Amino acid sequence: MKTVCEVLGVSRSNLAVKSKRPVEWVDQRKMPVLDDMPLVTELRGLVAELPTYGYRRVWALLRRNRDAQAQPRVNAKRVYRVMRTHGLLLERRPRHSQSARRHDGKVAVEQSNARWCSDGFEFRCDDGAPLRVVFALDCCDREAISWVASTGGYTGDMVRDVMLQAVENCFHGALKTDSQIEWLSDNGSCYIADETLTFSREIGLKPITTPVRSPQSNGMAESFVKTMKRDYVSWMPKPDARTALKNLAIAFDHYNESHPHSALRYRSPREFRQQANSPT
Repeated sequence: MKTVCEVLGVSRSNLAVKSKRPVEWVDQRKMPVLDDMPLVTELRGLVAELPTYGYRRVWALLRRNRDAQAQPRVNAKRVYRVMRTHGLLLERRPRHSQSARRHDGKVAVEQSNARWCSDGFEFRCDDGAPLRVVFALDCCDREAISWVASTGGYTGDMVRDVMLQAVENCFHGALKTDSQIEWLSDNGSCYIADETLTFSREIGLKPITTPVRSPQSNGMAESFVKTMKRDYVSWMPKPDARTALKNLAIAFDHYNESHPHSALRYRSPREFRQQANSPT
């Protein structure tokens, strides 16, 4: 047997075990073949509503739907296999070369309402009108706590409106925070204006600006901009500024209520906050 195994290039012990197995032996480790078509129908519905979601976020939505209906969950690997077989995966994008600039800091915090970050983004409507958005994001649960939009430029008034909205939304209409909250932003003129810095301190915010030419220092806000443009702005109807504003409000609500976030174990920001606040 040793010579035969060496010629065939197989393990002698494995061959010895197989030779002693009865004819009726069946490998019990193999799972029964599952009918994937009901799952394919569910996945097609989710992908049709959110065409920019990858298999992980689609799996998170499927898990949420199954939990709501008290049905068994589906393994993420099975979701990937089925989506790959039926051509439902996103196309792979080429990787961009990583920046040589090192960033050792950590933007995320362990508790909500300890640090907020802010930034802005813009896009053009189909009629050519620009729409510029400024937002505030919680650095723990990633909730977009406030935002404003304008067809004009970025101004200090926009930033101050976002600051005040964030305080009112998180502290039940109060005009000042219960304790000091860090306010992280870049060095844009609308953020470092004296009036904006003074106003932020009056309502309980501590302004912190990132180092020059270091966008990674505000990486959470930068990542949110990418998410909004990819998953919402890229495909939502925006024939004019008025329509774009209405759909942008829907997009922010959907992000907070339903968008699965990898850092939150694929829960939405408000799901994460509710579970963090619920008694154990």
